[in-house]
Amino acid sequence: MFGMEITDLAFLFTVAVAVGGLLIAIVFPLISNNNASRRVESIATGKKDTRSSFRSRFAEDSKDVRRRQIQESLNKQNEDRVRAKKKITLSTLIQQSGLEISVRFFWMMSAVSGLVFFIAPLLAGAPIYAGAGAAFVGFLGFPRWFLGFLRRRRQDVFLNDFADAIDVMVRGLKAGLPVSEAMKIIASESGPPVGPEFAEVVDGQRVGISIDQGIERMVERMPLAEVNFLAIVMTIQSKTGGNLSEALGNLSRVLRDRKKMKNKVRAVSQEAKSSAAIIGALPFVIMGGLTVLNPTYLNPMFDTTTGNMLLVGSGTWMMMGVLVMRKMINFEI
Repeated sequence: MFGMEITDLAFLFTVAVAVGGLLIAIVFPLISNNNASRRVESIATGKKDTRSSFRSRFAEDSKDVRRRQIQESLNKQNEDRVRAKKKITLSTLIQQSGLEISVRFFWMMSAVSGLVFFIAPLLAGAPIYAGAGAAFVGFLGFPRWFLGFLRRRRQDVFLNDFADAIDVMVRGLKAGLPVSEAMKIIASESGPPVGPEFAEVVDGQRVGISIDQGIERMVERMPLAEVNFLAIVMTIQSKTGGNLSEALGNLSRVLRDRKKMKNKVRAVSQEAKSSAAIIGALPFVIMGGLTVLNPTYLNPMFDTTTGNMLLVGSGTWMMMGVLVMRKMINFEI
């Protein structure tokens, strides 16, 4: 009797398990297919399922919006920079060089320079066409080169102090100062050209120019990638918000790393620059030595037409070689 009860219980348990498994096998696919069809329908119709991971979807959407705004700001800054490079004017070049002169005064000084370059070869006994070529160089070439030299020197001084100015802004923001007050500290404490450039931004705020617009104008006066980085950071912060002190701190580290990289590239390329300088100076050194040892040996080069043509041709080819070597060893970061 006891054995029969155990057998009946086992049989009932087996039947219950079989029925439960059968129900699961029939009902679960219907439920899963219903959920799958709902997801397929939502994807096909473009409707979002509000019941699944709303917070994660909202976070992804906000990140996409911020990423799109950052990309738009970067594209706009790059387009403005390329456009500014294409249509640089003489007045802009004078402003970037740091000279406080007018375009008219520049052309007057260019005329004086051309006259000096014309008279100097004639006094040395050179023919008239040599004086005309020197006058052309003195009128159009030398003044532009001088402006470019002043511009590069001013930009180098600016880059040397720019990272420190960003650090001043970061410390001021962490201390609770607004951005305008931090820029006032830079304008008053930093030397030229960093101080005057930030002073222009501060003065622009008094007439209704925003900070990001003022920094964009700074990019026009100081067309450097580092200043463009600051303009991008300020533009993004004004549109999307965020921790400005942290962003400027990261920018300061980037600027210092770029400065280290430039110094490393300059040190690596110094050997090539020294070789180019020696090769470029070698003909003049040899001519000077020959003139000292035998003063009349090179007279045919200056007294005859053939010699003059050889000098002009040699000088032209030598200039082309110097420019090619300069292009090969000039690394831009």
